[in-house]
Amino acid sequence: MPAIPSLGGLRGRGNGRARIQPPIPVPLSAYVVDCAVYVDGKRLPGRWTHAEAIKEVRRRREGFVWIGLHEPDEEQIQGISEMYGLHELAVEDAVQAHQRPKLERYDDTLFMVLKTLRYVEHESPTTANEIVETGELMAFLGLDFIITVRHGAHSGLAHLRQDLDDDPERLKAGPASVLHAITDHIVDHYLEVTSAVEDDIEEMETRVFAPRTMVSAEQIYLMKREVLELRRAVVPLAAPVRRLAEGFTRLVPDEVRSYFRDVDDHLITVSERVANFDELLNTLVDATVAKISLQQNTDMRKITAWAAIITVPTMLAGIEGMNFEYMPELHWQFGYPLALLVILGACLLLYRIFRKNKWL
Repeated sequence: MPAIPSLGGLRGRGNGRARIQPPIPVPLSAYVVDCAVYVDGKRLPGRWTHAEAIKEVRRRREGFVWIGLHEPDEEQIQGISEMYGLHELAVEDAVQAHQRPKLERYDDTLFMVLKTLRYVEHESPTTANEIVETGELMAFLGLDFIITVRHGAHSGLAHLRQDLDDDPERLKAGPASVLHAITDHIVDHYLEVTSAVEDDIEEMETRVFAPRTMVSAEQIYLMKREVLELRRAVVPLAAPVRRLAEGFTRLVPDEVRSYFRDVDDHLITVSERVANFDELLNTLVDATVAKISLQQNTDMRKITAWAAIITVPTMLAGIEGMNFEYMPELHWQFGYPLALLVILGACLLLYRIFRKNKWL
């Protein structure tokens, strides 16, 4: 049975009658988020262990089990692995995580790895150290079960499970419908994350091309690193989703396979966005380098112009300061004021020439 009676047994009342205590639910392990049995699309009441759940399904010869795990270790998942016949290599990948998105077939079981994404809120893309946070979700799909293994704090499926519990028609197609719902949920979240990243890149683009604002190349490379995280999550997932949409396995019935085509279309949209992000950021890097080079050229022209202006009084003062006895206007009373006027006039003339040529 899915519940264990209270050990308290019967408690006597004052009138001599015995009152049966209500059953106490079996507590799930810390790593087991939920374990449910679905028959005809409806969730059976009660709390189930992984062993009781699969026995109930196989006794009925209908329905399926959905077990949700969160960051289990090898010892914790061993019992489930033996009971459900999971391949040891897939179990090792599910425990260790840090896998690329992929789809593998082991006998009568599929093993799928997906990357989850979360957009990290921040004040400005030019000051944020992290914009995209990643997690992982693995799924074991069998004829009468699906086991999901999550890594990361943001990859919860509680809301998705509740939505599916409220829609039994979707679950009538079996555990493959759960795999589709999970994949569709993750890809839809990719769209949300890429939309937010797109806003950040547009803000950075505005700052790069604004007249008196400076965005360093290091800030753009930081954004490129975040886009690389997106690429690692999105691009490798395209092949597994397409294989599921094309009838890669009999574990995915035709009515579910057609829905994977819609997921594939959304994933193509996300992939195109990520590719555009990379191209735009490359353009922004080039623009930033060009802007820095232009600013350096402008600064060098200003320095050169002021150096030329300063050269005039330096040259005249050097000539007038030579200690020769016979020099023109050396003893003339208006010689000094005239020299100052010549210096001032020459400097003003050079200043106007440089200003007209936009060197100053």
